[in-house]
Amino acid sequence: MTGHRKTLLLTGASGVLGRALIDALSDEHNIVCLRHRKHIADPRVAEFTGSLDGPSLGLTSGESTRLARQVDLVLHAAATTSWKASPEDIRRTNLEGTRAVVAFSETARVPLYYVSTAFVANPPTPMGGRCTGVMAYIDSKIEAEQLVRAADIPSVIIRPSVIVGDSRNGHMAKFQGLHRIAGMIARGQIPLIACDRGALTDTVPQDVVATAIAQLIRDNVRQGEFWFTAAESAMTAGDVVDCSVELGCRLGLDPQPPRFLPAETVDRLLVPLLEETSTPDMRQMFAELLEFTSLFQLPGALPTSLPEMGLGDQMTRRRLCETFDLSLDYWARCKGLRELSETREASEVTS
Repeated sequence: MTGHRKTLLLTGASGVLGRALIDALSDEHNIVCLRHRKHIADPRVAEFTGSLDGPSLGLTSGESTRLARQVDLVLHAAATTSWKASPEDIRRTNLEGTRAVVAFSETARVPLYYVSTAFVANPPTPMGGRCTGVMAYIDSKIEAEQLVRAADIPSVIIRPSVIVGDSRNGHMAKFQGLHRIAGMIARGQIPLIACDRGALTDTVPQDVVATAIAQLIRDNVRQGEFWFTAAESAMTAGDVVDCSVELGCRLGLDPQPPRFLPAETVDRLLVPLLEETSTPDMRQMFAELLEFTSLFQLPGALPTSLPEMGLGDQMTRRRLCETFDLSLDYWARCKGLRELSETREASEVTS
């Protein structure tokens, strides 16, 4: 190490939040990234091959000992967030992976910062055998938090809501399920949404989450549980649909806005009908939609710690809608839809 710079072990550097964390932390820390398959390919970090699936982070005894002597703190942001994975795979990565990170942190005698999810506050209820992915994900996070709290080291639990793109440009390294649903709405592929139009849809920009985590580390906060959410300022399901429809219009797709129906009505009446009359693709689409909207069947706003950290002014409903628009535009460019629209517009002008 040089000077007062501490060495930080980061997991999940290639995930949804990873690049933003490197941006927020690299000026003040030597960052060492644990990678499994995908290279981080960032000159600001050192990386080594390991795994959360086995003991000692997939390292040899000698490698683990050397790394434990080197690091000053651990930031565990790796997780399986795809609900299409099997419940067993979700549990293995999110729970057993956290167990391995806790054991390493205890060996190194360094504080652990663990990225969980704000939706542990309101786990969805089972719906006729559906929503197994989201339930497995949240259950794995609840159990992983228990491991972190029981660890014999200082620990901080961080609970962001749904992470969207950077508030300045919409960029993000990996898209979320919300982008997929918004894209389907933009294409006119979703006829209905299984929740109230006013249901709070809590999102948080990735740069705000990364800034808040960096602030906790910079301030040497070594215990506590922090909620990084929009709380009462969250977008509504109606905002999400409106932004998605507007994206579709900008792309020249002319989508029809979906109808809002109570989730109970959809589950009790429509899903059985679809199972008898619709195609497998249609059934799969509705299953994914029900699974995602189950997160937002909240009795009230999620808690938040951002105002007390001086970041509340970045979480107004207007700014969150603007960020979501930017994030959708970036998603459209990455999918080639924006370029297709611009090519079509140029053709119409010259014809």
